[in-house]
Amino acid sequence: MSKVCEICGKGPSFGNNVSHANNKTRRIWYPNLQKVKAISNGAVRSVKVCTRCIRSGSVTKAL
Repeated sequence: MSKVCEICGKGPSFGNNVSHANNKTRRIWYPNLQKVKAISNGAVRSVKVCTRCIRSGSVTKAL
């Protein structure tokens, strides 16, 4: 199951957890993806889209 927005291509970003003792362990931040029924190429289909694309109006939702 891919964690990538189908509109903007936003995917996971990587970094470190940093403890109070300055120990560093790897971690991942995932984008906030939602399954939305949207109109694409004149047809209604289910797409995985990040919330920023939904909020900015990049997606036309199906009624």
